[in-house]
Amino acid sequence: MSRIDPTEFVQALDGQSSLKFPNERQQSHFELGVTMAVHKWEELNVAVDNSWGGPNSADKRDWISGIVIDLFEEKIVDVQLVEETLLYAMLDEFDVHVDNDSALEIANMIIKFYQKAQLNDFSDIDILYERWQIRQQNRQAQKVKVEDDPENPSSDEEDDEEHEHYHEDQHIDDSMEVDNGPVVDDDGFTLVQTKKGNRRR
Repeated sequence: MSRIDPTEFVQALDGQSSLKFPNERQQSHFELGVTMAVHKWEELNVAVDNSWGGPNSADKRDWISGIVIDLFEEKIVDVQLVEETLLYAMLDEFDVHVDNDSALEIANMIIKFYQKAQLNDFSDIDILYERWQIRQQNRQAQKVKVEDDPENPSSDEEDDEEHEHYHEDQHIDDSMEVDNGPVVDDDGFTLVQTKKGNRRR
């Protein structure tokens, strides 16, 4: 990787009060670029995945993207300012001190995205966005459906089993011989109730 110059900066054009693009297409692509760069920051992703910022960790990552975008309301922004903003946000929101150059790399990427957006070149942003979409699809596909515990069946399964047991018990009850006393047939013979059937006596 080539050496990053932390003093590299972007400056608003003459007559403009901020670095915000007057062209909506440029501004929306740049904001997407910032969001994708922040999502690319591995140290932040680890913090979010482990909920180091609490249950709203994912929202805090989006908030970080927002405060970086807000930096460009000023007339001059350099790589170092973006890097410091990322580091302070990580420390404040996730209680994580990043001691490598990962924030510097993300900050440099954001400045490059701005410079290219000025030239209406959104190719790098689009590529990063496409890769992010693929990662999201893969993550969704990898979600494993939790199977029902056979030791603790669902209520539906219990209802089905009770229903089956009811019919089995009913079938057993219907097939059992019940002794209701002597039975006399039409010829006057007394029938004896046995398991094998009725016999004359």
